[in-house]
Amino acid sequence: MWPFGKNTADRVKDALNENPVTKSLGIDVQEHGGNVSLKGEVSRQSLVGLVTSIVQGINGVKTIDTGGITVLAPASAPAQVAPSASADIQMPKISTQDNVSNAQQKAEDAEIEDNSRIAKAVYSALKNNGELKDDPIDVLQSGKSIILRGVVDNDHEQRLAEQLARAVQGVASVDVSGLKVAAGAKELVKEKDTDTGDTVYTVQPGDTLGEIAQKYYGNAGEYKKIAHYNNISNPDLIKVGQKLRIPS
Repeated sequence: MWPFGKNTADRVKDALNENPVTKSLGIDVQEHGGNVSLKGEVSRQSLVGLVTSIVQGINGVKTIDTGGITVLAPASAPAQVAPSASADIQMPKISTQDNVSNAQQKAEDAEIEDNSRIAKAVYSALKNNGELKDDPIDVLQSGKSIILRGVVDNDHEQRLAEQLARAVQGVASVDVSGLKVAAGAKELVKEKDTDTGDTVYTVQPGDTLGEIAQKYYGNAGEYKKIAHYNNISNPDLIKVGQKLRIPS
């Protein structure tokens, strides 16, 4: 269950792949300690803004470096031959198709900018709320539809997150099916591996791998996954104070 065992880089990739505009861009994502670096090629500058906006909606992202994204120059128009002194000067013709294409691109860019504004406003509303600010919630967007993904402590917080998102001007719909409820969620995701962004759990007195698996996955039988991920050969032997990374 996200966000348990899903590091920041993977969640950024998921968000980019689930957006209908950015899923085909093939943006490379690198992350270290909450600092995200992006590389790739896009056809116009507005797409850099969209990618940035999507990444900003991912919980745990501290900084975003888009210096590795190249905006491809438009194809050059055919060279024009300079007219001779005796030739009639003819003005270049701009086809109706070119005008339509330019107008369509401007409209798409305006929509991208507006949608990005909406997603930013939703993320800001959640982070500025006293009850939700420490909950690990990602804000994804699909057009003017907002998708909330993560975990909250109780049903009240889930309803509150949905209400705040719906209250943002321009939001068409809100999907909270990926926003799970788990008691003590804030504490369960509080500790992170600074290198990988993995969720980390510190073993407490009386803990068993089964009990830890129950907390994170809702299924004690998933203890084998934690044992394998942490190279634990004997699942019955864990020590108080031991740091366990929680896999997806």
